[in-house]
Amino acid sequence: MDEKYLDVLQNIEFAIVSVYHNQSDLNDYEVMTALDALIDTYRLEIREHSPKEYPLTDKEGLVFQEVHEMCEFRMNRKKMDGMSVNIINQKSTEEILSCLRKIRKSVERWADRNGEQGYLNFVREYVK
Repeated sequence: MDEKYLDVLQNIEFAIVSVYHNQSDLNDYEVMTALDALIDTYRLEIREHSPKEYPLTDKEGLVFQEVHEMCEFRMNRKKMDGMSVNIINQKSTEEILSCLRKIRKSVERWADRNGEQGYLNFVREYVK
């Protein structure tokens, strides 16, 4: 999965890191909460159920919003800076959901290993 979706994974991680740059006290648990809400949002969409409201903190809401916009861009539902995704690179909801789940697991693994900002400190070195 990593190679096939590396660009999408990097895009999602870029969105997370962009929030971290502006919210230096953001922690991995807040990122996981936002990702859980996004995973649930897209899971409900696939099942053709109505979206839910999630009780997110301000920082969690920022992560949710930035990652959601990136996901919508990658599914060619939203333009960013006047750009849209080439139809060849367009991803399905299922593909985006898989990418979100992969990142969610990574966040949990790094948080368990290196503390409450373990993932954020790790990923910011690779995403500029």
